[in-house]
Amino acid sequence: MARILLVEDNEMNRDMLSRRLNRRGFEVLIAEDGGLAVSMTRAERPDLVLMDMSLPVIDGWEATRQLKADPETASIPIIALTAHAMASDREQAMDAGCDDYDSKPVNLPRLLGKIDALLARDGGDSGSS
Repeated sequence: MARILLVEDNEMNRDMLSRRLNRRGFEVLIAEDGGLAVSMTRAERPDLVLMDMSLPVIDGWEATRQLKADPETASIPIIALTAHAMASDREQAMDAGCDDYDSKPVNLPRLLGKIDALLARDGGDSGSS
């Protein structure tokens, strides 16, 4: 079963998405801010991180940069999640080191496709077979 770290400060979004991912067979870990996201990723080594970009403590851009700069966590795929859906937001996410980008509100089938593709690329077990 693949482990996903969901980094989301909005309780309603966190609850909805974590329940939907659990139903798809993923083990979901939760961080509510960017600082916790960095420390949990280093400690727990999830198979993938879903990173909200607008976070307290450290924003998602900086948390991603820190994780990608660390050789221990650099290979963990990160999908940026943001309510900002401009082309420049996608570029900014990719420049920060994100492996993919998805906009909110989350379209679950589209997001699951991105998760599955990144886990397959990195040899992870998507848990949704």
